[in-house]
Amino acid sequence: MENHIIPFSPPDLTQREIDAVVEVLNSGWITTGPKVGQFEEKIKEYCSAENAVALASNSQSLDLILKVFGLGGNDAVITTPYTYVATSNVILHRGIRPTFVDLKKNSFFMDYGLLSDSITPQTKAIITVDIGGFPVDYNTLKQILKSKGREDILLISDSAHSFGALYQGKRVGSQFDFHVFSFHAVKNLTTAEGGAITFNNHKQDFTKIFKYSSLNGQSKDALTKMKAGAWKYDVLTDGLKCNMTDISASIGLAQLDHYDQKLNHRKALHHLYDKILATKEWAILPPGNAPDRESSYHLYLLRVKGLSEEKRDNIIQELAEIGISTNVHYIPIPMFTYYKELGYSIKDYPNTYEQYANEITLPLYSKLSLEDCSYVAENVIKTVEKNLTANTRKQNQ
Repeated sequence: MENHIIPFSPPDLTQREIDAVVEVLNSGWITTGPKVGQFEEKIKEYCSAENAVALASNSQSLDLILKVFGLGGNDAVITTPYTYVATSNVILHRGIRPTFVDLKKNSFFMDYGLLSDSITPQTKAIITVDIGGFPVDYNTLKQILKSKGREDILLISDSAHSFGALYQGKRVGSQFDFHVFSFHAVKNLTTAEGGAITFNNHKQDFTKIFKYSSLNGQSKDALTKMKAGAWKYDVLTDGLKCNMTDISASIGLAQLDHYDQKLNHRKALHHLYDKILATKEWAILPPGNAPDRESSYHLYLLRVKGLSEEKRDNIIQELAEIGISTNVHYIPIPMFTYYKELGYSIKDYPNTYEQYANEITLPLYSKLSLEDCSYVAENVIKTVEKNLTANTRKQNQ
């Protein structure tokens, strides 16, 4: 019998997105222009943020913030070792050695006590991560800084996963100094590649600064320069080239039109996984809701009690053999060769390793049907229990 193929996370694109791109291609203007401006306005409105700047990626957005604030080699930036490597790579790009804080035991988030103890006079920024779409407890972080008299520290949320998540009844996007979103192909909302910074007003006009900093430092974008007689421009900083195009923005605008519908379906899938797996003593369910927070349901991060890293990998392979694609979020950053060569060791982050070793990310995307979701859960149960039974037998021999 042929296997039922379940991919891990395909993009959800419709004729609406195709028509939007064709419209831009036919307009004669494909780089940063009116569509990017419209997309930024929609992001501001959706996130209840006062400012939004759309850029080429989440990574470049994070990098740009650190650059604009002038962080450099003598400064310290705290972040989590349990995230995609982009979060810490941007710190290295500024010549700063990242300060990793271990996770709280049995949690995907940094231990706030350890984080507080890690703050030094050199600490200039903290980058948190909303894992799987579930927001960090933003107010607790603010309270820590207030109690230490360090409200000067820049709070940046890597909210790559949490576009549309709720914190105390409000969409994520204005709780910290800056939030950075990803619109990569596998994200809940995609622009193929892309990202955005959202924030409330500061003393400086950071919208303008981010704009020209993303255009090699030049004072005008291409659309403005192309107007008759407006060719002359200045260079205000050693900027990067990381602006979003109108092609990408047009996809994002089309996606936003039915984004809440997609979120509701993701929520239904997440709850169905919970319902089926909650009956199993070995299943550690991921965060989805709390009294003050609700996920955007980007990832379903299942953990399995008593499972070794090797057994976890075997289960992923066995599921792949029957056509079910799963994943792991994340390989801890200190386990990568580059970071080991910098002197980091996973032994210094035991709780981080424990979260990783038995984690399996199940398919969760807006095109996944409830029937296929049940099919995945049932086969995960069969495969996990077969491996757990085999492991018990081996231990008893």
